[in-house]
Amino acid sequence: MPEFLCRVGTADGSVLEQRRLAVSADALRRELEGEGYHVFAIDEPALRLGIPGLRRKEKVTLREFLVFNTQLRTLLKAGLPLAQSLELLKDQQANPQFRALLNKVHEQVTTGIALSDAFLSLGDVFPAMYANSLRAGERSGDLPYVLDRYIEYQKLMEDARKKIVGALTYPAALIVLSILMVFVLMTYVIPKFTDFYAGMGATLPLPTKILIAIANTMSDHVFLLSGLSLAAFFGFRAWVRTPSGRRLLDKMKLKLPIVGNLALLFGMSQFTRSLSVLLDGGTPMVPALETAATSVNNVYISEQFLECVPEVHEGQALSDALARRGIVPELALAMVRVGESTGELPQMLTHTSEFFDSDIDLTLNRVVTLLEPVILLFMAAVVAGLLLAVYYPLLTLVTRMQA
Repeated sequence: MPEFLCRVGTADGSVLEQRRLAVSADALRRELEGEGYHVFAIDEPALRLGIPGLRRKEKVTLREFLVFNTQLRTLLKAGLPLAQSLELLKDQQANPQFRALLNKVHEQVTTGIALSDAFLSLGDVFPAMYANSLRAGERSGDLPYVLDRYIEYQKLMEDARKKIVGALTYPAALIVLSILMVFVLMTYVIPKFTDFYAGMGATLPLPTKILIAIANTMSDHVFLLSGLSLAAFFGFRAWVRTPSGRRLLDKMKLKLPIVGNLALLFGMSQFTRSLSVLLDGGTPMVPALETAATSVNNVYISEQFLECVPEVHEGQALSDALARRGIVPELALAMVRVGESTGELPQMLTHTSEFFDSDIDLTLNRVVTLLEPVILLFMAAVVAGLLLAVYYPLLTLVTRMQA
């Protein structure tokens, strides 16, 4: 019997991919539906790319996605039916890939499939949080309100991300330029002094001898070093894309002096804001907690929050489960406890995310104020040390000649 790769939805809203043996695709569909699954797609693996990571993913920019949701919310508020709204929006998309995805969604919605299930059937092209937010809006009957909250969430998260990237871009550029400058000095400038000092018969101090020897080695093997650097760079990128590599790197980020605190604050802000949006939209606690945990970009932090899911499912308080992880600040835990006790957890989670956002702004201001001069002073000291080691024998010779 042939093997099929099927994408199915469960009763709790999860989407699974399974490999099944069956006589035919139709027979497998009937079998899965008999087991209570909602079947999104059934494919033969032979017809898909067989090498992991080579399957092309559809590209949709954040701006295109936000504009689509804003327009969808407006049309639904105006009273247009969902299917008609999707038909209008898909036809005006300039991005052909996005248009094709919306066409798939529209086809499923017109056959009676829920909008949330239609987006879930597309796999990981869109965030799982989006589909879960839609499901909450469908259950509550207020889809425009849920879209409002999701749009606000995406804008706030993108603003926070841009702040972090913008604040760290200039220091990162300084470091890269400084490394390139040192590389040019070591491979081109300093080796020029070898023949000069040899012709003068000068006695070189030990630091100068070591520096010139290293510079000559680098100059003689500059192409080899460049090739090894490129290989190391692409090898590192490939390793980071593996689950174990991504997890280890994300864990190491949290241990860095300044970047680690920023990564932790941003992860906390993502989690609390995501959970607030889902709970406020009507999503039950356990699936909302699971979705919010997976929405965190840092894999290590995400795993810590996912460990809370079974504990909350067993009836434990969210604040107690978070406290056992040991990564959530005490003030944030206190705010969550107040939200649980007053029955206003979504609102308190929103306030908690705002607390994390203010901490991010404060930390970024400190980074910009302190990091740039520190980098400049350090690299100036390095370059000055290199030049002093090279020019010191020359200055000594000039001094002797004048004497």
